[in-house]
Amino acid sequence: MCGIIGYIGPKPIVPVILDGLKRLEYRGYDSAGIAVVKNGRMEVRRSAGKLANLEQAVSKHPLEGDYGLGHTRWATHGRPTEENAHPHRDGSGRIVVVHNGIIENYVELKRALVAKGHRFDSETDTEVVAHLVQDEWRDDGLESAVLRAMPRMRGLFALVLLSADDPHKLVAVRNGPPIVIGLGEGEYFVASDVPAVLAHTRDVVFMDDGEMAVVTRSGVTFRMLDGTKRLHQPTRVTWDPVMAEKAGYKHFMLKEIVEQPHALRETILGRVSVESGQIFLNEIGITDQDLGTLDKVTLVACGTSWHAALVGKFMIEELARVPVEVDYGSEFRYRNPILGPRSLAVAITQSGETADTLAALREARRRGARSLAICNVVGSMATREAEGTIYTHAGPEIGVASTKAFTTQLVALYLLALKLAEARQTLPDAERRAAIEALMGLHQVVQEALETSTVMEEVAARFYNRSDFLYLGRGVNYPIALEGALKLKEISYIHAEGYPAGEMKHGPIALIDEAMPVVALAPADAVFEKMVGNIQEAKARGGSVIAITTAGHSTLDELLDPARDSLIAIPATSPLLTPVALTIPLQLLAYHIAVRRGCDVDQPRNLAKSVTVE
Repeated sequence: MCGIIGYIGPKPIVPVILDGLKRLEYRGYDSAGIAVVKNGRMEVRRSAGKLANLEQAVSKHPLEGDYGLGHTRWATHGRPTEENAHPHRDGSGRIVVVHNGIIENYVELKRALVAKGHRFDSETDTEVVAHLVQDEWRDDGLESAVLRAMPRMRGLFALVLLSADDPHKLVAVRNGPPIVIGLGEGEYFVASDVPAVLAHTRDVVFMDDGEMAVVTRSGVTFRMLDGTKRLHQPTRVTWDPVMAEKAGYKHFMLKEIVEQPHALRETILGRVSVESGQIFLNEIGITDQDLGTLDKVTLVACGTSWHAALVGKFMIEELARVPVEVDYGSEFRYRNPILGPRSLAVAITQSGETADTLAALREARRRGARSLAICNVVGSMATREAEGTIYTHAGPEIGVASTKAFTTQLVALYLLALKLAEARQTLPDAERRAAIEALMGLHQVVQEALETSTVMEEVAARFYNRSDFLYLGRGVNYPIALEGALKLKEISYIHAEGYPAGEMKHGPIALIDEAMPVVALAPADAVFEKMVGNIQEAKARGGSVIAITTAGHSTLDELLDPARDSLIAIPATSPLLTPVALTIPLQLLAYHIAVRRGCDVDQPRNLAKSVTVE
């Protein structure tokens, strides 16, 4: 979730860049830097920690520029130090680059460049880009060198570069993470998000994937990476600051649902290697040796995060073969939990400030357990009190009903499960690599699952006036039934219950009649036939069924009545990642029903984003 801002124009460069970085602080960061060029002279200031440290460095050693760029970094490759902070320079010190994302083959590129005599000063993959562009320099302009360098890089990344030898020019490339070009009166901006430029201009261009922008004092030109020229009509941003954050979506919740493919990539990037099958979670602060000797994992959370914990139990026990206990944060400290030095307590909290979860974390530590937080907010209380943290990198989640925070928590738990499996040697290397490959493709699965929105809107139109819903799932997916029911309750105020489908005959079946829709999670997995039986039982009692299954698995077609039932297909993925895919249509169903009912989607009654009191 790095922040990027670049500027060419008549205003003093440094204040514009520092202001832009401040407007991007919500993205989270652990270091910051700025580079400017004046009269052919390049100057760079960088610092670890907050922007105040960079401002102090600039105050102590002032700098002026004719054009420049700035960056807030969230560490992936290399520790959060001044040396690893962006911008990064090439060997001559005449080219600098800022970067969001990951260069997957940077080790291979670095070795080749070192063999050519290049020397590196940081641990980052970003520095490789600057040296690679230097290696491709042919005195035909910065953009030409970048175009030649691009085919040599693999990964998902956004880049902005400048060179003292090609003055008054910024070159931006989007290959995954967003880049926005701001068009002002005689001034131009490059940023990772709209809020960074709104104080200066309302005319912006949202770059496409695989596109390059060349920004000069005379204007901006666009081309695809194959050299094809592009023309863009700027978008006039008429939003107030809050609407700017919504990026034009009607509600924060919808924006945050749609952001999930990108959020999941941010959670994964830099933490896995398909080649080696390794998991990189150095920030957890616990050695592989200690992880390998654990005899118990306790997951503590509240609300939606508790549902993530239930899924995490399946993931960890299946992959790492260690017992997992799931506790409500609000109940944990009021009993007498059994924990010790070989126990790992994991607090799962979007905000890092949930009072009950913090109390549970403190109780676990008091009893001698090792501790870990899974959290979205940098520097929050949970991250300060736990030994280590797996940050979810979901970005700001404004809507009260959690969406992208939940799915990124699922991915963080999957990463933890794989790390425990690696440390405990419970998963063969080939299986671990296969699990990582499935994880790397998850963002595309979720992107395709978002295409169910139109169908879910139609389903919402049929059922929005019902007063009760029943959600059913089995195995690793039953917590998703609970989560789906919670989403509907939170934002539409419809009573809904989630159950393991095998429990239906132990009470809930008595509620099923013609007025009760039954949402059945029935992916093509080992318990699919059991779910079919549950669906038949619901239909026999007059219930309308909303079934979500795997694309291409048409067994349910003959069972369901199109006049009364609905069938929704999602892309297939591995069984332990299927809960992520199933979550998307359930979020969309809750959203569309709430909109139909005229509810306040982003701020439902009686609820707060973070419950910071008991």
